[in-house]
Amino acid sequence: MYKILLKEDLVPGIHLFKVAAPNVAKKACPGQFVVIRIDERGERIPLTIADWDEEEGSVTIVFMEVGTTTRRLAWLGTGDFITDFVGPLGLPTHIDKFGTVVCVAGGFAVATIVPIARAMRREGNKVISIMGARNKSLIFWEERLRSVSDQLIATTDDGSYARKGLVTEPLKELLENGEKVARVIAIGPSIMMKFCAKTTEPFGVKTIVSLNPIMVDGTGMCGCCRVSVGGVTKFACVDGPDFDGHQVDWDLLFARQRIYLDEEKRSLEQWQGQSGSCS
Repeated sequence: MYKILLKEDLVPGIHLFKVAAPNVAKKACPGQFVVIRIDERGERIPLTIADWDEEEGSVTIVFMEVGTTTRRLAWLGTGDFITDFVGPLGLPTHIDKFGTVVCVAGGFAVATIVPIARAMRREGNKVISIMGARNKSLIFWEERLRSVSDQLIATTDDGSYARKGLVTEPLKELLENGEKVARVIAIGPSIMMKFCAKTTEPFGVKTIVSLNPIMVDGTGMCGCCRVSVGGVTKFACVDGPDFDGHQVDWDLLFARQRIYLDEEKRSLEQWQGQSGSCS
């Protein structure tokens, strides 16, 4: 059992848990994830590690309410327990001195990009971060990301905060204006990552994306998280989650992510009916 040391509601529908998991904290690296299970009857879901404190023995995760499990998870609070908290899993993000690195975060993926930007800057890179959200109410961790970046650009789809537009727009401007970008790290919704990769491809800038296909065991045994990269089948849980965005078969990824949409919808409706929840 893993105790929730702290719950923080960041913005509507997005929550932070700090969990007591000393063994995970000892080994965690930027870009890795954990697989959690709320209780013995719960499903296993992957969540990216947003931060960790080896001395405290804690690991921080940030999640958005989407389906049944994340809705149930949001009902827990400080002092509650999670049955399984397995990790760190996946290969860490490759951290090296590249030169100028642009870190692009869409939506709640800012929690994932912060430790990567921090590690890239510590390695001596110039870090330019771009964060985007649908509107102002969904912006969080802006100052935290700013503190680990040399430059931060914020965008909102509707223009309710900072710059109006998509994250791909300032990314393209940086490349067109002659910024010598050595690497782009793009994390967020799959469609956002696809178009970040499409934006950088004409400029020949290596672009790393973090894929989030359906995942079950997290150890490469079940094969559910298979993706096609450069025409080769890879497993996101053990070969990733980071991959070259220019090599990903995005259409296949989108199709696989939609496989269980009907079942997920029925699961949520059934749970809401049983719990009396309408949230």
